[in-house]
Amino acid sequence: MATVNFSVPDEVKAAFDRTFKGKNKSAVIAELMRQAVNEAKLKQRREEIFRSLTESQSKRPSLSDAELRAIRRSGRP
Repeated sequence: MATVNFSVPDEVKAAFDRTFKGKNKSAVIAELMRQAVNEAKLKQRREEIFRSLTESQSKRPSLSDAELRAIRRSGRP
C-alpha cells in the first residue's frame, strides 16, 4: 500500500471531512482517485476516436451541392 501526501485548500479539507465524517477517508480518496483515472482514460479514448473520425473524413469522397441535389431528385417520383 502506498502513502500519498498532497496539499489542498483548507476549505476543501473541511468540506471533505464534513461530508465523509465517520467514513474511511483513505478508502474514499482511493475510490475518487480510481474514478479520476477512469475518467481521464475515457476522455483520452474519446479524443482518439474523434481524431480518427475527423482524419478519415477528408479521405471520404465528397460531392458538390449540385451533385447532391441531382441524386436527391433522381430518387424522388
